[in-house]
Amino acid sequence: MRKFELIAPCHFGMEAVLKREIIDLGYDVTEVTDGRVTFFGDEEALCRANIFLRTAERVLIKIGSFHAETFEELFQGTKELPWEEYIPADGRFWVAKAGSVKSKLFSPSDIQSIMKKAMVDRLKSIYHVNWFEESGISYPVRVFLLKDEVTVGLDSTGESLHKRGYRKLVAKAPIAENLAAAMIMLTPWKRDRILVDPFCGSGTIPIEAAMMAANIAPGMKRSFTAMQWENVVQKEIWDDAFSEAEDLVDLQVETDIQGYDIDDKMVAIARENAQLAGVSSLIHFQRRSVQELSHAKKYGFIITNPPYGERLEDKEALPDLYQAIGERFAGLDAWSLYVISAYEQAERYIGRKADKNRKIYNGMMKTYYYQFMGPKPGNGRRG
Repeated sequence: MRKFELIAPCHFGMEAVLKREIIDLGYDVTEVTDGRVTFFGDEEALCRANIFLRTAERVLIKIGSFHAETFEELFQGTKELPWEEYIPADGRFWVAKAGSVKSKLFSPSDIQSIMKKAMVDRLKSIYHVNWFEESGISYPVRVFLLKDEVTVGLDSTGESLHKRGYRKLVAKAPIAENLAAAMIMLTPWKRDRILVDPFCGSGTIPIEAAMMAANIAPGMKRSFTAMQWENVVQKEIWDDAFSEAEDLVDLQVETDIQGYDIDDKMVAIARENAQLAGVSSLIHFQRRSVQELSHAKKYGFIITNPPYGERLEDKEALPDLYQAIGERFAGLDAWSLYVISAYEQAERYIGRKADKNRKIYNGMMKTYYYQFMGPKPGNGRRG
């Protein structure tokens, strides 16, 4: 099988979770940088990474890297890359996104334009044509510039991996599916433990937890750009990867996963999304306020994305809201609390300092993941 160096971008702050996922899939990680993890794999790895990774944004085939401080260096470096190994004569190709950090070249539109010209220049000489129809399959390219080092990747995914295909209806401020999955994976929660999200919105956190509990691969119900690249990955390899995912599903698992929301409409949306995800039997959704949060059993987990007060009129309600979270948490026996929030007074009103606090970028918004860890069952240690 053909070997690739693959790049998986992710949310800033979630690199360690993604690295663990890639290693658990059986692949060797070669580099971890801010917002992405690089690893080696073959055609099967490309398919399995797209289907099974819960916390990645997408999977790129690394075409190459080089140093560029001028547009001429960018042009020549791009032209030297082996584009013909991936893009056929009728392929449709373009630089879908360019990012630049601490580099002399920083204009995305100029970077995209110059790289496209360089790609055309090389492929003209390889295919002996003067014009590209670009009437065939799509081959989108993504490029990162960091301190004048250019990394070029071919996007095998298409729509971001956070789009699992189940979330047809969303809340006002939904959390991305891959970020919700990463939040859960940063906790010791396992499928035999209780999980409650008292601000469930469209149901993303409970649904991601239920998918983990039932071994449902996040990419099982969607397609990927590279599924059309039969010159790069054979259809049979995709078929085998999807079959592997189907064989692992276990909907007979017993769970105690609950989602509350104060808005009836959101509860209805969450139920519909869970149905689309195939996990409605594993989650109990109900209309309920955080003030009503209670559970008779021990060692449960609250994992939640409460309001941050993005609008000025909402900010006034935040002290009472976060105080209610703290009070209800204190009333539970040996539970753990995990809260993602941009609200800087979260710990103050919850009523205690978090055991751990991780900075995470939710899109462009800086948030903190506050981790209040309860004891593990049976030994009194935290977790």
